[in-house]
Amino acid sequence: MFRTADAAGVNKIYLTGYTPAPLDRFGRKRGDLAKSALGAEEYVKWESKKSLPAVIRRLRRGKFLIIGIEQDKKSVDYKKVKLKNKNAFIVGAEVTGLPKSILKKCDIIAEIPMHGKKESLNVSVALGIVLFRICDL
Repeated sequence: MFRTADAAGVNKIYLTGYTPAPLDRFGRKRGDLAKSALGAEEYVKWESKKSLPAVIRRLRRGKFLIIGIEQDKKSVDYKKVKLKNKNAFIVGAEVTGLPKSILKKCDIIAEIPMHGKKESLNVSVALGIVLFRICDL
């Protein structure tokens, strides 16, 4: 996601929960993350926070539109989302997605329509699709 964020011009990534950060708890580079990010973790600002709800509250105070990327009965086609000046995209865990408690905090829930037999995409792929389509890059 760091490379995708860099390519899409994302200003900052918030890493929450058990998501690994580019640096371990001792401030050393994580080799596994550096291998997949290919240096993008050095260009994209990031911050590791324990609580996603706290990050959402902070973003909301900053007047961000909170957009959850998830399949839900309240979701809209991601191509119909209208952005504001400041937007935050929230993605969930690879298998479980975003919990209902987080979806309730989103201003919009955007969904990528699925046409095949599988009902989901890799979370980093989904984020890339949404960023490049919605942001019209």
